[in-house]
Amino acid sequence: MLKVNGINKLFSMLAIAVFISSAITAKNFEVGLKFRFTKISQALVLADNSDTIYVNPGVYSEECIIVTKAVTLIGKSFPLLIGNKNTSTMILKSNGVTVKGLHFKNNQVNFIHDNSALRLENVKDCNIEGNRFTENFFGIYAAKSSNCKIFNNEISASNIKESYSGNGIHLWYCREIEISNNKINGHRDGIYLEFVHKSSVKNNFSSHNLRYGLHFMFSDSCYYSNNTFAKNGAGVAVMYTHNVRMTENRFEQNWGSGAYGLLLKEISNSIVEKNHFVKNSSGIYLEGCSKIYVAGNNFTSNGWAIRLMANSMENNFEKNNFTGNTFDISTNSTRNYNIFSHNYWSEYKGYDLNKDGIGDVPYHPVKLFSIITEKNRPTLILLRSFFIELLNIAENIFPSLTPETLIDNKPSMQKFL
Repeated sequence: MLKVNGINKLFSMLAIAVFISSAITAKNFEVGLKFRFTKISQALVLADNSDTIYVNPGVYSEECIIVTKAVTLIGKSFPLLIGNKNTSTMILKSNGVTVKGLHFKNNQVNFIHDNSALRLENVKDCNIEGNRFTENFFGIYAAKSSNCKIFNNEISASNIKESYSGNGIHLWYCREIEISNNKINGHRDGIYLEFVHKSSVKNNFSSHNLRYGLHFMFSDSCYYSNNTFAKNGAGVAVMYTHNVRMTENRFEQNWGSGAYGLLLKEISNSIVEKNHFVKNSSGIYLEGCSKIYVAGNNFTSNGWAIRLMANSMENNFEKNNFTGNTFDISTNSTRNYNIFSHNYWSEYKGYDLNKDGIGDVPYHPVKLFSIITEKNRPTLILLRSFFIELLNIAENIFPSLTPETLIDNKPSMQKFL
């Protein structure tokens, strides 16, 4: 036993010695017109793991910078890396790489290789921090990577057509990725995730993107919080996924005939909580969704607050605020298999005689006219007519076309804070 303990101590001492030796021998390289290395690729040839390469101000036009060592690349005053038509500007193929303070610009459209300003291929423990990405096809593209952080980056483009635009941040087949504090605009999708697991998207501002501010498919057990998705083509789309948490996000001014604050399609066992949906064509659209807990959200001045399709069941809507929406709830079914309880409705005209804060009369949030417009959109031109108001009143008293069971039996008399 004493001999084994002695061997273990010897190995521990050797590991410490190797760590100290690597720290002492880590080297710094300077790249720039006035230095030995005028190209980043030149410094990478001589660099070893744990070395740092400082890139000085200037314009760097290189065929493709491939990083195969665990180095740190730091730009001074955002040196400019110009892309080309044939390949990505920089490709990371090593674990443990940090890229910070660089400006990637003008990576060209290439549908065969999905050209990216910065591409991560089958790596882990990489940090992409505080960079600028301007007018690139794809900004940051990560494939088969894990345990990486993408944060504090500015990613912008001025594309006009979706077909000639890539995504700001694109993840494919990744896990445990953190995307935080990025500003993204002008791409096809601000952030796109496909086959991504156990990852987080936090504190990002994604706006003016041609399609979605955030778009993810087949990406289970992910967490999205404190993001703002504003003035995108269609807000946010979540598809074919389960175990998703979306909390404390803002969905603002996503307008258009096919625009949504949040589109949920084939989603299950998920949480949508404490979000703000303000001035969207539709706040939330649910199709084929089940067992979603929608609670503590604010729906303010939307066209439709919630559009609930017939194939969505066992969803729970609780303690939400519905204020000043054209339609609070719309559906294409005369039946309801969801629960609405303790929500605040600004359109509620009931009373509270026992002063318990709960309306004594159940609230029926689906208007007849919302059913009509769901089937025939051009009828919206009659929205404010006196005839439509009479129809809604009559339907509210004697429901015939609207789902009789879609009611809030305990409407709140006061708005939730």
